[in-house]
Amino acid sequence: MYCVHCGGAAGTGDHGPCSGARAALEPPRFCAECARRMVVQVTPTGWSALCSRHGALTSGPAAALTD
Repeated sequence: MYCVHCGGAAGTGDHGPCSGARAALEPPRFCAECARRMVVQVTPTGWSALCSRHGALTSGPAAALTD
């Protein structure tokens, strides 16, 4: 498993900034399964993040990646 904010291995290193209050409001930037950088779209109602290998994660009712 990998950190969704920095892409580093979740069990190692200092993830203090990744688990702070501000990070809780940020969408994930890296895939938790493969650590690949994701395509992220932020909308007024939420966010969408797309991993090329593992698919999409969404937050909010109207968040969707457009083609």
